Amino acid sequence: MSDDSWDIAPPPFNADSALQTLKRFARDQRVLTERSEGWLLGADLVMKMAIDGATVKVQLAKRPARTPEWDTFTLKAATDSRKLQDEIKRRLTRWKDDE
Repeated sequence: MSDDSWDIAPPPFNADSALQTLKRFARDQRVLTERSEGWLLGADLVMKMAIDGATVKVQLAKRPARTPEWDTFTLKAATDSRKLQDEIKRRLTRWKDDE
């Protein structure tokens, strides 16, 4: 085997398109509703998204509540976005099971 390395750089992170992709993903879950301040599950605010320079800041509730505790995620690469999507799916499933 040769010792050649693949010097292929990942595409640069585009915060605007990442935010749009996350919003599309949230809508596709069919249980979250977009409002001006963020995303609601029923009547509870569970997620907020905003662009912060070249990154996307996302606040995700630990559990649905009127005044939730937040986990904050900073997306700097496409892999961060995919990990967050997986976490959102896990939490939605857990919250549904808790009902």
